[in-house]
Amino acid sequence: MSVVENKDIEPIKLLLVDDEIGYVEILTKRLGKRHIEVIAAYSGTEAIKAMRNEYYDVAILDLKMEDMDGIEVLKILRKMDPNMPIIMLTGHGSERAAIDGIRYGAFDYLTKPCDIDELVDKVRQAKEFGGIPNE
Repeated sequence: MSVVENKDIEPIKLLLVDDEIGYVEILTKRLGKRHIEVIAAYSGTEAIKAMRNEYYDVAILDLKMEDMDGIEVLKILRKMDPNMPIIMLTGHGSERAAIDGIRYGAFDYLTKPCDIDELVDKVRQAKEFGGIPNE
């Protein structure tokens, strides 16, 4: 039995914001194989610049970055596109900060490293619900 990829389905356009370059490169490849077009931003500043030029279906945002705090970036992205769902990632055991992210409008959060299938499901849910968390 073979799986046929449907070329007519438009890929999900995802903004991935994380300052860990190796992690972003691996995630970009893995998500790309699952019909998700990833545009990488390696800092909060790059994410804001990327948002000025493009529309994204969903964003994944790391909480801990060198240049800007993830919550600060979240607040700015929410102002730029209030309807874009944002999934927070935390790899530093900081679930409290991720919960704060939800309070400021994040769709949901996952801890790093996360299971790729769980992440893909969360991205698809976020796009489907348009930024409204599934309660």
